[in-house]
Amino acid sequence: MKTVKLLFLVCFLMISGAIFAQVHPGIKAGLNATKIDGKSMAKEFQYNYLVGGFIELEFGKRFGITPEVLFNQASTSLATNVDPGIFNTNQAKAKLNYLSIPILADIKLAGPLHLQAGPQYSILLNSDESIFKNGENAFKKGDFSLAAGLKIKASIFRLSARYLVGLDNINQINNQEKWKKQEMQLTVGLGF
Repeated sequence: MKTVKLLFLVCFLMISGAIFAQVHPGIKAGLNATKIDGKSMAKEFQYNYLVGGFIELEFGKRFGITPEVLFNQASTSLATNVDPGIFNTNQAKAKLNYLSIPILADIKLAGPLHLQAGPQYSILLNSDESIFKNGENAFKKGDFSLAAGLKIKASIFRLSARYLVGLDNINQINNQEKWKKQEMQLTVGLGF
């Protein structure tokens, strides 16, 4: 019985060591260009920032998973032809702060080039929004997106570019109009 327990402990330690050797944490920061599609929203992308951390989990030489935790800002403006009965056209901007959690498959293509794709869930932490006359919260508290992009991994440096498309309607006010978020992100990071 003691031999089985000892064997189990040795196997557990060996597996834990192998897994630990394939884990690479890191930090990243960059530019976040956001647009919220909808009839009442402006059509152009608006620029903000993002910061956060990641963990690269490698399951061999060509495949891995990279979960991240990011603080990112998004902003939007009202279109010029909105209904003045609902919207406050004097203060027609909204800034939204999100905690985003992407979980991306990481596939090594060639050399330092990697393809990344997967889901992202974002939680609205707070918002500076004054676009509605009645002071209602205009945006839902959660947003599910799909992300895809490329990463260059050179030594400890990481450079990535990705595009995200929102799948959820983030309009909290009514169901007459769907608002969906689009993002383009360009980041620089350090892996440890």
